[in-house]
Amino acid sequence: MYSIIDIETTGGNPYRDKITEIAIFVHDGEKIVREFHTLINPERRIPPFISRMTGITDAMVAQAPKFYEVAKKIVEITDNTVFVAHNASFDYNFVKTEFKKLGYLYQKECLCTVKLSRKIMPGKNSYSLGKLCNELNIGIKNRHRASGDALATVELFELLLKKNHEGVLANTWQMLFNNNTVNPAITRNVIQNLPEKTGIYYFLNEQHQVIYIGKSKNIRQRVVSHLSNPKTKRALEMIEKVAQIEFEITGSELLALLRESHEIKYHKPLLNRAQRRAFYNYGLYSYEDEAGYHCLKIDKTSNGSIAHTCFSSLDKGKEFLFNITEKFNLCQNLTGLYATNSACFHYAVKQCKGACIGEEPPQSYNIRVEQAIEYAGFVKDNLIVLDKGRSRAETAFIMIENGRYLGYGYVTQEETLSSPEEFRHHLIPAEDNRDTRQIISGFLRNKRTGKRIFY
Repeated sequence: MYSIIDIETTGGNPYRDKITEIAIFVHDGEKIVREFHTLINPERRIPPFISRMTGITDAMVAQAPKFYEVAKKIVEITDNTVFVAHNASFDYNFVKTEFKKLGYLYQKECLCTVKLSRKIMPGKNSYSLGKLCNELNIGIKNRHRASGDALATVELFELLLKKNHEGVLANTWQMLFNNNTVNPAITRNVIQNLPEKTGIYYFLNEQHQVIYIGKSKNIRQRVVSHLSNPKTKRALEMIEKVAQIEFEITGSELLALLRESHEIKYHKPLLNRAQRRAFYNYGLYSYEDEAGYHCLKIDKTSNGSIAHTCFSSLDKGKEFLFNITEKFNLCQNLTGLYATNSACFHYAVKQCKGACIGEEPPQSYNIRVEQAIEYAGFVKDNLIVLDKGRSRAETAFIMIENGRYLGYGYVTQEETLSSPEEFRHHLIPAEDNRDTRQIISGFLRNKRTGKRIFY
């Protein structure tokens, strides 16, 4: 069963904007068997440009039900169905977010008719609903209204079913795993019980040995992608061997990466070959040239020297070096990016102060190099970094002291912690190594965490 859905909204951000109209047509693979359609009061003004596009005005929705008043009906009518929409991630994220605000976890497997159309009918000029339907002679009444667009999506979906019935069904994990086409041990219930949350997951074989560990911001989605797409020998090997799936919710993506790194080192899973080897093979190094300038370069980490920071590939190292060269107005010649016997390109565009031709003295140039090195290196301060917890009522944290990663923990948001000693009571000790430092440094540089407490 499929719920073919379209919504209209006050804008494009599911966390800021609201649904103004929803239409649902439940389809059994042959015909529509149930339907539901209503305007929804978004409890805010509809922007004029949205009203011009959809025709839905503030006056029209003033007496319409609010989302919470129709939420139960939406749950009931879409129960045990696959969520189908044109650009499904947009509609699904809005609906899921509305339910999340009510404290309800709304989870559905999705089918996107944009992606299906590209796969089953390649080579079209456009895959927008209007242009695609026009090319396929599918009429749309009330364009940019939920019911009209949803009915057009129904016709498109029926056409896709007719053209490639097995191909459409193979794109849903409900059908795929219910029919045991992947692995008899991995049933639909196993997949349904996986959370759509951030964390790490474990694949175990029949002997209960961990054969693969991964991390994802959506555990269920990542597991399904592993087990439903055996394009390589390694992927097929994984599918054949997995007999059990376990998971650990971390909430924080940073903690998911740290836990994944630790668990791979501890379990040494057979199918995590790349991560079991030294992952950071290239490093950022510095040296002083004959004129007294501090120079930077990317080199292999096996050269015996201590790197300021490390990278998983030469390309990533060079990309980082380009960024800090620009950020700190360094000389491309002295960072090894463009070796010349004359002025570097940055000097020509006034981004380099002339160290390449001796115009800027080493003393002033080296100050910026040291700033770049400090930026690249691991945190030298005593620091507590706060991040998302495993639920709304929880906060995750990591603790760094004297430049060493001490570990992580979770605290409830009811607890008002301020001193390091209070955090220590919740601390789960963890190993400080090169990989954990790289993971943490990357997050801190890119500001991908929450509040930071220095002490």
